[in-house]
Amino acid sequence: NYDLCVEYAHSFGRKPGNLLLFGNPGLGKTHLCTSIARTLIERGFDVYYNSAVGMISDFEFRRFGNGVAQSDGDNTARYTECDLLIIDDLGTEVVNQFTLSCLYHVINTRLNLQKPTVISTNLTQNEIRERYSDRITSRLIGEYTVIPFYGTDVRRQKLQRK
Repeated sequence: NYDLCVEYAHSFGRKPGNLLLFGNPGLGKTHLCTSIARTLIERGFDVYYNSAVGMISDFEFRRFGNGVAQSDGDNTARYTECDLLIIDDLGTEVVNQFTLSCLYHVINTRLNLQKPTVISTNLTQNEIRERYSDRITSRLIGEYTVIPFYGTDVRRQKLQRK
């Protein structure tokens, strides 16, 4: 998985693509996402990184004027305009018609614009199917390189060593 993510970061711009990193907590998904982001930012690409909860909150703020948006202005255009979007912890957001609509809008728009997206989640492929609409699931499973993570929670291992 590490090698795949390194190759992704180094070939970015020449070989566009989407990644879906899934597996239990503590296996390095977020660490690899931040490493990809850092590498691409250093290369001059516009990378926008947010959690799924943060993204939905930004859309709530734009639509309803409330939520815990990370800025006072409307920055939802960043989700579809940046060179690379990284959505961390998909599946932690509350799922309802509004959140499904926002998620579909971002994923579908970026696919249509051929703008790469990296998504990390603790959900399995079956849990993604159960939680999200067929339209979202089809795009995630069919248009993303799916990278499963297996192993033991690194955070738990660190605690056991103390």
